[in-house]
Order: sequence, then structure tokens, then C-alpha cells
Amino acid sequence: MVTVLVGTQWGDEGKGKVVDHLAAQADIIARYQGGANAGHTVVVNGQRYVFHLIPSGILRPGKVCVLGNGVVIDPVSLAEEIRLVEKQGVNIRGRILIAENAHLTLPYHKLLDQVEDKRREKAIGTTGRGIGATYVDKYSRVGIRVVDFLDETIFREKLRTTLPLKNYLLETYYGEKPIQAEKVEEEYDKLRPFLQPMVTDVSLYLLESINQGKRILAEGAQGTFLDVDFGTYPYVTASHPVAGGVCTGLGLPPYKVNRVIGVAKAYTTRVGEGPFPTELQGELAEGLRQTGNEFGSTTGRPRRCGWFDAVLVKYACRLNGCHELVITKLDVLSGLEKISVAVAYRHENVLIKDYPLSSYVFSRVQPVYEEMPGWKEDLSSARRFNDLPLAARQYLERIEQMVETRISLVSVGSSREQIFQR
Repeated sequence: MVTVLVGTQWGDEGKGKVVDHLAAQADIIARYQGGANAGHTVVVNGQRYVFHLIPSGILRPGKVCVLGNGVVIDPVSLAEEIRLVEKQGVNIRGRILIAENAHLTLPYHKLLDQVEDKRREKAIGTTGRGIGATYVDKYSRVGIRVVDFLDETIFREKLRTTLPLKNYLLETYYGEKPIQAEKVEEEYDKLRPFLQPMVTDVSLYLLESINQGKRILAEGAQGTFLDVDFGTYPYVTASHPVAGGVCTGLGLPPYKVNRVIGVAKAYTTRVGEGPFPTELQGELAEGLRQTGNEFGSTTGRPRRCGWFDAVLVKYACRLNGCHELVITKLDVLSGLEKISVAVAYRHENVLIKDYPLSSYVFSRVQPVYEEMPGWKEDLSSARRFNDLPLAARQYLERIEQMVETRISLVSVGSSREQIFQR
């Protein structure tokens, strides 16, 4: 049994909390793409946990967490994250597995990511964590994989082959100081004994686990509209957050996937640059930002906030083949007299009902809104659908109709217990 959890907006939909909830019924939680640029926040018994590489399912005792070959691994960030989470009282050792054919993020990837985004005429707004640069090397066939890193001789040989190319680019084109191979080797050699016990053939491990009847929860980072093919290109990530990425990112046959669950906020947010048709400005946007604590878990950057976009979420549910949808942060909308939902776009007097893949068109569309009544009640204590005020229930029911996908879970706060079945 393989369940895939996927974001249906621009990421930050609250997948970390949903993973934590669903992990109670899973045996293995497997991440299939992205890197340390992701940020998942979970609150358990008042304790706040922030994850970047480790799936939030690690908070459930006895669960095994897997980083697949589609994930790019920053050993430095991973080691720091493990130490931090262990300090918070979570037993991690022996519960994390890393794909031997995953690619490594190295110091030059981070530096290139940062300087390249600054030099672009229109910055993409990357996290500067080296994710895109790592994927570039992967597809240029000059990347260094985890299995290469475990062999000191191979690692040094590959590093000293690739680094001169990177230093030439850094010095000649960007005017930056070169990176010394000896310093990289010294820093990363210390991490080899730490990483080695976690490394395995993840594809084989997962397939054997499935055959043993174990339940796997596969999670992606970011969201559908940051997908490099289907997102708002070029303002996208460098991998495939969509559900299709689970097969190539974990080495699973498509027929092993049984269930796809989408996650969407009750409104919309976006970090970084790029078009955002329903974006709000002024007091209303700031109110959503402060009430929803809309600041990036990885960078701390304030998120742009706007109304729920049913055009986007409907497209995402169709593209990912979502069997059901989870709505998070419904509580943030409490106190609003009116709530708007984008039901279509207008471009040059033409009504558009589907998400346009043309970046030129999408950056110029105007949303067509449907207005619904808001509610004043505090939703934080709701534990079932009928606990919600009528207007909140009607809002969810209308979203179901518009995106043509059943809502199965609703979240009304950051804590673990503030989520319930539809």
C-alpha cells in the first residue's frame, strides 16, 4: 500500500502536519524529491519541530523515514538537523535511510545558487540552499552521488574533476573566490562515518517492504505549481513535486501507488517571485500573514498571501490524480466578513477556466471571483465537521464542488490534535 501526499498550490500548504497525522497509520514515510530548501513545521504538545530533509513522520515512534534517490542530500544540513531534533528528545538513530544513488549538495552548489540568482535580470527568489545547482549537475552528469561519497578515493577523484570547472565559473564569470578542494574534503570526510550506516538501496528496500504488507506514505516537498514542468516556469523548483515524481524519486513501479492525497490551504500563499493572480495587498494580506504565521520555515521570508484559487487546485487535483483533498488553516479565515474564491481568469476579454501553461498568459490574467459569507467564530476547538459554523461548512462544500475532489481532512490549527475527518 503506497499513499502519496502532494501539495496542490505553491508549497507551504501544511504538508508536514498532514504527514505527521497520516504517519500514525503508516510504517514507512518516504520523501521522493527536493532538498534542504523545504520546510515542514509540526507542533506536538506545544513543542515546535521544524524539518528540512527529514520527513515529519519521524515524530511517530517506530516509523522508518526514507530519503529517496530523487532527493538531493546536503550532509552538513542533514547532520545539523538530526542533532537539533535529537536535542528536542526525538530518537532518530537507526530510523533514517538514504538512497545510495541520491545526489549530494556540496559547497559550490550553494554558492552558485546564491550568486546566479543575484545576477539574473529577474531573480527567481531561490532559498540559496544549492538545490537547483545540484540538479543541474545531476542532469549534466557531473554530479557526485552518495555511493561515490562513501568511497573516499572516488569522492576525491570526482571532486577534483568537477571543482576546477566550478571555480572557473565562480572566478571568471562571477568574480567570486575559488573553493579549495582540501577544505571540502576535510569538512565532508568527517561526515562519512555519520552518513554511511543510513545508506541503502532504497528502491529494493521499499519493494520488499510492500511485499511484506507494510504501508508507505510518500511525501513530496514544495507544491504542484513549483514543478519544473507543470509549474509557473521559470519561477519553479528544479524537480517534480507532482505525484508522478514518486516513481522516479523512490524507484517504485506506478502500479504500486494506491492513493493520492492533495493538500491545500483554505487560502493561497507563495514565497519568492512569480505570478500570483489572487495575491492580496495591504491590511487584508498582512492580517492573513500574521494570523497564519506565514513566514518561511527555511528562510523566514514573509509569504505572499491571497484568496483561494480554485482554478489552480482543480488543475492540480486532476494532474496528480488526487483521490481526496486536505484543507489546512481554515481557522485563519475566521473574522472575515466576506471571502472570495477565484473560479476563473480573464485575459484580454477572454474567459479562461483552466490553468494556462503559458507563463506570459498566466502572469497577465485577472481572477474572476465568487464571493461567499465569512464567519466570526474561533475554529481552533473544532474536532468534527459539524463543530464548524454554517458558513465555514458551506465554504468547504463549495471548494469540493469547484475542484471536483472530496475533502477528507480539515485542519484548524498548528497542533497535532487540530485536524479531523471530513
